[in-house]
Amino acid sequence: MKNDKIIVILGQTATGKSDFAVEVARQIGGEIISADSRQVYKGMDLGTGKVPRDKKPSKTKQQKTKTYLYMGIPNHLLDVASPSKPARAGGIFSVSDFQKLANKKIEEILKRNKTPIICGGTGFYIDAIVNGTIFPEVPPNKKLREILEKKTTEKLFETLIKLDSVRAENIDKNNKVRLIRAIEIAKALGKVPLLSARQGLARFQVLKIGLTLPPEILKERIRARLLSRIKKGMIKEVENLHKSGVSWKRLHSFGLEYRYVSLYLQKSRTLPPLKLQQAKDEMIEKLNTEIWHFAKRQKTWFKRDKSITWIDPRKNTDKNKAMKKVRKFLK
Repeated sequence: MKNDKIIVILGQTATGKSDFAVEVARQIGGEIISADSRQVYKGMDLGTGKVPRDKKPSKTKQQKTKTYLYMGIPNHLLDVASPSKPARAGGIFSVSDFQKLANKKIEEILKRNKTPIICGGTGFYIDAIVNGTIFPEVPPNKKLREILEKKTTEKLFETLIKLDSVRAENIDKNNKVRLIRAIEIAKALGKVPLLSARQGLARFQVLKIGLTLPPEILKERIRARLLSRIKKGMIKEVENLHKSGVSWKRLHSFGLEYRYVSLYLQKSRTLPPLKLQQAKDEMIEKLNTEIWHFAKRQKTWFKRDKSITWIDPRKNTDKNKAMKKVRKFLK
């Protein structure tokens, strides 16, 4: 069986993965597949850090295509799900849903004689492709969910740690929907599956490039990016999602930006004008802290993988070494 080659570009949030992936794609003739658990949703752009779609020039063939282009490079698995229509598994777009779509896109890209480039920070999604993990179907357990719904996120997270400590490393511990689904799967299967039952028949040859930055630099980037997103209209984005039919509860389940902005919007309805700015500032500070904690969880997940080649994206020497490694791998 022929092993096809794919490139994986991963790392913590705000390290510049998307732009580096474009650089790589241009040099090797690649197409990008987003591995982000929230960028799959339509209308969730600023809050997820989704790359902006290229404006379509008039009177060209590009007008007739649905391909999502960023800086001229096709980006796949963006805007493939509706946030107002929960997926069948646990009310969320599941890793199994992602895996099926990603495998299909990889096949299509390879048939075009292009190189698939998986790019993202959701380690669980990346592992699903790289390891060829088999995900048994676990139907919703209504009785269990009724019991778990009454518990706080803190208690749910403690339960998940006991059941499956590895899965707990890469989950938003404040996301009640995902915590309940993870516990549901862990109770049904013993743990959330991480290793393929067909490890000896790996489908792809994989080269992993990880982007990393010193903590103090990453902290600065996270804050600057958050303030930039707020300025560009992230609060309005969340408000528009709610107006379009996405419930506050559903928005809360998406975590981080959508949780804290939706809580702020709900609170702002009852606040006098003089208190609004204070509430907004408090929301930004809490969100900034939570994004930093999320970045640390990402690092914990990735550092267990010794096959990753780490580079500092600020250094041209590092990027050049990575490109040499990519070209050698593709020979």
